[in-house]
Amino acid sequence: EAGARVVIEECMTGPEVTCLCFADGEHLVPMLPSQDHKRAFDGDRGPNTGGMGAFAPSPKFTPELRKLCMDTIFMPTMRAMSAEGRPFKGCLYFGLMLTPDGPKVVEYNSRFGDPETQPILSLLRTDLLDVMRACTDGTLDKINVEWESGAACCIVMASGGYPVEYKKGYEIHGLGSVPSDVFVYHAGTRKDGDKYLTDGGRVLGVTAAADTLQAAIDRAYSAVKLISFTDAHYRTDIGKE
Repeated sequence: EAGARVVIEECMTGPEVTCLCFADGEHLVPMLPSQDHKRAFDGDRGPNTGGMGAFAPSPKFTPELRKLCMDTIFMPTMRAMSAEGRPFKGCLYFGLMLTPDGPKVVEYNSRFGDPETQPILSLLRTDLLDVMRACTDGTLDKINVEWESGAACCIVMASGGYPVEYKKGYEIHGLGSVPSDVFVYHAGTRKDGDKYLTDGGRVLGVTAAADTLQAAIDRAYSAVKLISFTDAHYRTDIGKE
């Protein structure tokens, strides 16, 4: 019976952009747009993963597109949830595809996205706690959410074989040599005494900010090269396109 009915849907094509938004139930403030890289290998090849790296802001998401999405996607979504008696407060995730017919929604999430959040929040100038309080109190329209100029990039260091089969328990070397202004977010790790060991598919998210996107990418990759563990795997083309 599961195959008794077939649903044929339109195939959407175009680049994907993630737009995370702060929401207080009535008001909504978009964060910087970002682009994730889902495929495991360079050139967008291989199986889909949870994300092999991301950068922000996305140059594909122009101010004109931002206004269009606010008017036709973001605020209508907020108003529809309120009309159903479910006003949304928190982080609302819009996964968008920029199709030849305009931006369309691929997915919603009611959370921050990984690894897009790492570069996005690296550029947040306003205190995150103040923004979160405004979301909770319904006063998001009273706060000016400001962003640093420039760009940020996150490179995911994964276990070899991810997202299929991979081994755990390898010691991670070089964390102490990473510059203090480059952030290494632990994802699939565990601590064993004074050592950090791999303990998952996506192990680390190495994130750097700079005045330009290329400089942020270069800084992140320079830090990645200081870190090592057995079977470490990462894409070498994050942000290249």
